[in-house]
Amino acid sequence: MGFALFCTIVDILLLLLALCSPCKFIQSPMDFRPLSFLQSTNTSSLDFGRIKFNSPAAVLRPQSPKEISLLLSFLSASSFSKVTVAARGAGHSIHGQAQALDGVVIEMDSLASNISIHKGTEFSPSYADVSGGALWIELLEEGLKFGLAPRSWTDYLYLSIGGTLSNGGISGQTFKYGPQISNVLQLDVVTGKGDQVTCSPTENSELFYAVLGGLGQFGIITRARILLQDAPQKVKWVRAFYDDFNTFIEDQELLVAMPNVVDYVEGFMLLNEQSLQSSSLAFPSHLEFNREFYSKSSHNVYFCIEFAIHDYQAKSTNVEQVVTEISRKMSYIPSHFYSVEVSYFDFLNRVRGEEVHLRSRGLWEVPHPWLNTFVPKSGIKDFKDLLLDKISPSDFEGLVLMYPILRDKWDTNSSAVLPDAGEAGEEVVYTVGVLRSANPATCSAQCLSDILLCHRRVAQAASSPRIGAKQYLPHHLSQSHWQHHFGRRWDQFMARKAQFDPRHILGQGIILPGTKAPRP
Repeated sequence: MGFALFCTIVDILLLLLALCSPCKFIQSPMDFRPLSFLQSTNTSSLDFGRIKFNSPAAVLRPQSPKEISLLLSFLSASSFSKVTVAARGAGHSIHGQAQALDGVVIEMDSLASNISIHKGTEFSPSYADVSGGALWIELLEEGLKFGLAPRSWTDYLYLSIGGTLSNGGISGQTFKYGPQISNVLQLDVVTGKGDQVTCSPTENSELFYAVLGGLGQFGIITRARILLQDAPQKVKWVRAFYDDFNTFIEDQELLVAMPNVVDYVEGFMLLNEQSLQSSSLAFPSHLEFNREFYSKSSHNVYFCIEFAIHDYQAKSTNVEQVVTEISRKMSYIPSHFYSVEVSYFDFLNRVRGEEVHLRSRGLWEVPHPWLNTFVPKSGIKDFKDLLLDKISPSDFEGLVLMYPILRDKWDTNSSAVLPDAGEAGEEVVYTVGVLRSANPATCSAQCLSDILLCHRRVAQAASSPRIGAKQYLPHHLSQSHWQHHFGRRWDQFMARKAQFDPRHILGQGIILPGTKAPRP
């Protein structure tokens, strides 16, 4: 054994003693060469949800995947260690999934982005190799230099590559290209045992599919190979408004049935005037609404469909004419159809403007008790009724997203969970995001607790056979609820856990046999 390796082993054994000791004597940065640990950072116990604030015993800011491998290898080999590890990308989790109470947080943004663009040929696709800690906005900016971009996105681009691939990665393009996890060609992963593995659909495929949508339970993504396509110059961005739920749903399904001409479809519910105003921040066109919309005596709920068509500036295509032809098939409120042309970059980065606006008002860094669900088409009306029965539209702060995705665009080998197709084999599934904010100036700690309880009750009722919903970015408080979430795939999940992380070092969110349930 070389002297350097011996010293590394001794150093990490000392770290294990420090982490496992009931006396938290880590009071300053620790230099366990070649790994340097911090006691904490400003972000290690913080996430976008601002609901959980679990402090780790140490923070690793790795300079290479090898450092992650060293840490996990020694933790996995230790017979007395109960230390848990969480990888933190951009920290956009809601319920502390990127935190590690008295464990180790690995801050992935310390890794170099290392974005490498590969232009395809007639016989091979274009792709990008990128670090798991890089942000999607970085990949977009680099790809556009070559006229290329990923096919599938999230609404907000300041999220890490590894973070969204560990969950799913969805937006208005999902109906057409599938989620981000369906647009990956290859991964480099450090497993819970510390093994550094390159995997793909044809090489180490079990790990590849386990990690995609695997909630960080099987390994940490350190590099991803993302499928790219030619990027359009412009986007025709359209919004149409509705006062009837069934018509709103029918028109969305009409649009996703036209993937050859429509490139993006999302919808949302407008519960009050605040919802209307906040949803209009990103749209660069004046929306004119008559006074019947949210007058003081009105408690109407409205709906909006947002769709987009890519404009490659080809002479053979008249995008304006395409929009006109599509609009003739739709049944929106007369005079409430709006369209605008924007650059492709500005369209994809549209939520950034909302972030800047909310930050200027001190409303970005507030609690976000979000609830995200996948709802079968057959249960979407019941889910809407359930939601409106449990929440008060008049004082709701935020937005409710509701739009269709298609089951056949998801790879069933991945760890991501969709609702059962049922006897009818339903192809359409709805994404519903209750994207709520809790401004401390108007919502006390008790108010926040009440919202969380309300969302748990909605999620529990929606998971019944009558609706059949499954949580996206799931958060459950007992092992039985997790088993119900995975359903018939629970045994597969446990088998993959035993294979790739047998000591249960990775992941904070899932209640496994022998582990303690968290507080609500």
